[in-house]
Amino acid sequence: MMVSQSTAVIGRTSHSKSLGEVTKYVRFQKGDSISYGILNGEQIIAINGDLFGEWNLTHDKHSLEDVKLLFPVARPSKILACAGNYVSHLGGDTDTAPFPELFIKPPSSLQNPEDPIVLPELAPYTDFEAEMVIVIGKKAKNVEKSEALDYVLGVTCGNDVSARAWQRNDVQWWRAKGCDTFSPCGPAIVSGIDYDNLLLTLRLNGEVKQQQRTSDLIHDVASVISFISKHMTLEPGDLIFTGTPGETSPIKPGDLVEVELEGVGLLRNPVVAESK
Repeated sequence: MMVSQSTAVIGRTSHSKSLGEVTKYVRFQKGDSISYGILNGEQIIAINGDLFGEWNLTHDKHSLEDVKLLFPVARPSKILACAGNYVSHLGGDTDTAPFPELFIKPPSSLQNPEDPIVLPELAPYTDFEAEMVIVIGKKAKNVEKSEALDYVLGVTCGNDVSARAWQRNDVQWWRAKGCDTFSPCGPAIVSGIDYDNLLLTLRLNGEVKQQQRTSDLIHDVASVISFISKHMTLEPGDLIFTGTPGETSPIKPGDLVEVELEGVGLLRNPVVAESK
């Protein structure tokens, strides 16, 4: 599991961090125990308390190689996702909507780093979509854009797996975007970096298929949060997929999909066929 190096360990946290004060939050399993922790290099220090409130570091330390990293938020109340948030994904069309276009993915679609993306037997073809994912740190309602970043715990890597035939032909996207395993996330939530200027890369079997900076987002992080909060209350732990750049293509059983976000790490998932 590749996770970018951390530059700081904080004993207690608030929801927002100044640029340069990097903290990496992970959710991990060792044996039958699941915990949150702070990643520092190759070591995880478990925390005691509420990741989205007050917490303290414990003396419980684990080597990264001795644990399994999980998708980094246990129970988001909802997952929202931006559609068409890069001009490159819209085929160069700059006549974009004045506000973010969003859809909802169920929390049951989340998948852990290293665990498989399962292709439904009935789906003709299914595409990858590399995305930066915002993790909400505290309750947000009617938030102005100037204050929106104060509500961000951090960002992580995501893959908005999409069954394209269902997306194009169904009235709603509930199965095209919401099947089990269609929302891989992780490996860490990172704060203290410039969310609006990170390099996002997707590799399929080692070959770069998507690569663009988040500075090219049509609607940046603050704009997306502010817009959503004026229609729907965002709760701590909610996830917002910010859109995918460029072109996507189908994945097949045996493939390995890697989403890398600068300063955050590498989300890696094999692809398998649904078993009967």
